[in-house]
Amino acid sequence: MAGPSLEALLRDPARTALLVIDMQNDFLLPDAPVATPGGLDLVPRIAALASAARGAGFPVVYTQEMHRADHSDFGIELAFEPPHCLEGTPGMDLVAGLEPGPEDVRIRGKRRYDAFLGTELDVVLRARRIENLLVTGVCTDICVIATVYHARNLDYRVFVLRDAVAGTTPERHDAAIACMEHVFAYVGTTAELAPAFGLHLEPAASSA
Repeated sequence: MAGPSLEALLRDPARTALLVIDMQNDFLLPDAPVATPGGLDLVPRIAALASAARGAGFPVVYTQEMHRADHSDFGIELAFEPPHCLEGTPGMDLVAGLEPGPEDVRIRGKRRYDAFLGTELDVVLRARRIENLLVTGVCTDICVIATVYHARNLDYRVFVLRDAVAGTTPERHDAAIACMEHVFAYVGTTAELAPAFGLHLEPAASSA
């Protein structure tokens, strides 16, 4: 069973938001506790997408995973990963090159992989009558896929830019992409999806 076609899923391009998931120092810098291979390479492309989205009048929404300094809100996550993105540390900050504009939305206090769980993300999107999500960020196989699954179950029309997300390994990235594009999202390249949403990018940013 193949996933939907782009034409079948995309109904009203004007009702779109760009979602930038967890592009933070602790997930991206080389010496970070949970660095994502290839994550830093995404910064120019996502920055270009954010600029194009603003130009098209689309909200740009940044999520930030954040945890209390005493680790009290990690739960069982610490059985799988070391502490990261602690409040009050540079590790929780958005990476250089992806500074939000004054009109952008920041979803802070994300305690779990799923960006909808325990945050105001759904309220923010519905207040703006958003139905389409262009999804970028890290990690494909952790926070991205968890967020995409929830978005799909909330009836958002989800479009994942395969060249604007990165996983913990190439194999896990590919596996997550395969799962999402089955019945949860349309997965395409920036070069394919940007024109469908009327986003005007420089050739270098949109090349696959």
